[in-house]
Amino acid sequence: MVALDHVTLRTNALDATRDFLVELLDLNVGYRPNFGFPGYWLYADERPLVHLIPGPGGAVERNAETIDHAGFRVANVEPIRQKLEQRGLPYSQQTIAELGEDRLFTLTPTGLLIELVARKDHRS
Repeated sequence: MVALDHVTLRTNALDATRDFLVELLDLNVGYRPNFGFPGYWLYADERPLVHLIPGPGGAVERNAETIDHAGFRVANVEPIRQKLEQRGLPYSQQTIAELGEDRLFTLTPTGLLIELVARKDHRS
């Protein structure tokens, strides 16, 4: 079996990105070993799903290999859509009927693309 363990996001707005993901995805800041540099581990239940570390961002070059976005499985996109609208944050929405999925796309405070995926039958 193979499963994605976590995603590490490098950001020049460490606290703002932490606050954004905690509020939007109901993650919790949890234990992180002392690596000798700042950062956060954001937990979904007991699992450290998102690691945040400081660092400069850069433009994504489509001719270079890079990670385009981080996708998160959620139970329902509607509460997240409401949070985004209440805060006046831009997002786009997509439904993929053949997969039974609703998706939202939004950006972190520093422009990292985040995808939120909910299966209508709540399969994982």
